[in-house]
Amino acid sequence: MDTKSTLDEKKASFLSEDISHRLGHIASNLARVRSFCNSAFKKGVEVVIDETEWFIEWIAPEIEPEQAEELVNIQVQLARWQLNLDNILLDELRREEVAKQAETYSQRVLDMSGLLESLT
Repeated sequence: MDTKSTLDEKKASFLSEDISHRLGHIASNLARVRSFCNSAFKKGVEVVIDETEWFIEWIAPEIEPEQAEELVNIQVQLARWQLNLDNILLDELRREEVAKQAETYSQRVLDMSGLLESLT
C-alpha cells in the first residue's frame, strides 16, 4: 500500500469521529511525543509528530477559530521540534523541556476536547 492511500485511510478514519474524540487523539499523540522524548525514541517522535500535524490540519476548519489558532500554534511548534529533533534528543535538558511542553499541550487539547467533563 502506498503512502497516499494510507494517509487517505487515516484521514477518513479520523474524520469519521466526532470533534471531541478527534481532539482526544491529538492530545493522546502529544502525550506520546512526551513519552518518546523521555526515552529518546527518534522514530517514534517523528511518526507521531507527522500524524499530529495532519490531525491538526484536518480538524482546524471544523472547530472554533480560537481553538484552531491554538492548534495551529502547536502545529508550528511541532514543526520546529522536527527540524531540530537530532539536537533535542542529544541534549537531555532540551529533551526534558520538549517533553514537558508536549505534556502541557496534551493537557490543553484534552481540556479543549471536553472528554474529561463527560466522565464526571
